[in-house]
Amino acid sequence: MNSTTEVPVPLPASDSLPAPVPLPEPDFLPEPLKIAVIVGSNREGRFGPVVAEWLLSRIRDRADLAVCVVDTADVHLPTALSHSPSAEVAAELGKVTPHLAAADAFVVLTPEYNHSFPASLKALIDWHFHEWRAKPVAFVSYGGLSGGLRAVEQLRQVFAELHAVTVRDTVSFHNAGASFDDKGHHKDPSAPDAAAKVMLDQLAWWGLALREAKSVRPYGG
Repeated sequence: MNSTTEVPVPLPASDSLPAPVPLPEPDFLPEPLKIAVIVGSNREGRFGPVVAEWLLSRIRDRADLAVCVVDTADVHLPTALSHSPSAEVAAELGKVTPHLAAADAFVVLTPEYNHSFPASLKALIDWHFHEWRAKPVAFVSYGGLSGGLRAVEQLRQVFAELHAVTVRDTVSFHNAGASFDDKGHHKDPSAPDAAAKVMLDQLAWWGLALREAKSVRPYGG
């Protein structure tokens, strides 16, 4: 019986392999997302500005986000809504509506009053509708033992009705007054800093995804 011997074919030397072709660099980076930070409390002696400044310092460190502030203490909106607001109310709306309309996403900063969120924040929300639609909303809350989380849970229901998308992760400060020093610096920033990064990463993903989607197909609702 005849037999044959297979002769192995030598592989080419590694230095004879073609060099890998590098992937092309993107021609452009996405325009930074416009984030409106809404300070929800207008209460006398409020703690909100301390938390707001902490948050803003984290947002300003990111090249993918551009921020503006909408402070409910700077605008006086009545709780009685109207389809034909007076000149005085129209002037107050003029302070905030353009910022909300231009924003790609929002961070709502809220305390907890009586297991809920402030009336000033509810008035700001209710005086607007189209400005919230098909945009993501993140939350930073502060308070006592609950850290404002009960206010956040109610706000999720409100923004769902307005066709907004709320991101899952929040930043909450329990016993907030004792967590910051006299200069407004958090005494143990590692945990809130990490939470803020997760929240802002989620907000940026949703903000970019929804902005791109709306550029292709406007949201009909």
